[in-house]
Amino acid sequence: MEMSDITRAIAATTSIAVSLGLSADDATILHNSNKLALRLTPCDVFARVAPVGQEVAQFEVELAQRLAELGSPVGLLEPRVEPRAYTRDGFVVTLWTFYEPATPHISPADYAEALERLHAGMRKVDVPSPSFMDRITEAEDVVGNPDLSPELAEADRVFLSGRLASLRRAIEDRGAVEQLLHGEPHPGNVLSTKNGPLFIDLETCCHGPVEFDLAHAPEEVCEHYPNVDQGLLDDCRQLVLAMVAAWRWQLGDQFPDGRRFGEEFLRLLREGAPGPTLDAVARRLGSR
Repeated sequence: MEMSDITRAIAATTSIAVSLGLSADDATILHNSNKLALRLTPCDVFARVAPVGQEVAQFEVELAQRLAELGSPVGLLEPRVEPRAYTRDGFVVTLWTFYEPATPHISPADYAEALERLHAGMRKVDVPSPSFMDRITEAEDVVGNPDLSPELAEADRVFLSGRLASLRRAIEDRGAVEQLLHGEPHPGNVLSTKNGPLFIDLETCCHGPVEFDLAHAPEEVCEHYPNVDQGLLDDCRQLVLAMVAAWRWQLGDQFPDGRRFGEEFLRLLREGAPGPTLDAVARRLGSR
């Protein structure tokens, strides 16, 4: 979010919290891109904030409740207030339990075991959700429309469009079993807690093969996940790089240093498979 929007978003969030009987004298920004993540104190609540129309907050709340009832490793909603999405001043806010980090890092084995448990719980939940193929279509729309990606060079536009299309066909041809997925279970969406790893940000849930989720995880995690189709995983990793590349070139993208990421993803895609994982690229570029 832009700074002017951040100020309004924080004011709306703290106002909602106070109206619900929570003490919210201060708000610390934990993450800012198209959505805002806040820690409210002294009530110690984790708040997720998005502009109205750019969220599926109520879906996320309901799904989190159902998965928690199944014992799935997901972050819990704030128990002191009604579990729902709250709207104020053009923003939608959801309130969650804040977890102090238990360890600096999550072991690959624990990460994989938690993701396997999440997938098992999701197989028991029947909710309408988009196909992961819809995400490809969204990326193709960005790449194919210069009005949506005006700074993307024409040669890069042609290359990226072709890569998205070929990866779509390759994955479709594999005919893999699909199920409900997290959608983006990368390290930024996994919390280290005293109760083990917990997944957050369920707004990205979609239907697809588990390899699509694994394509967002570190390579070491995938080595501990059972029965992985390595060829499909390689295709999905390339697909994720291609989709993220498209979004980094989208007009109005607010990902920090997004243009540099977009350029690097294009370079890696031209090198071809298997290529690095998404988190490996993020770690390398983030350390510069």
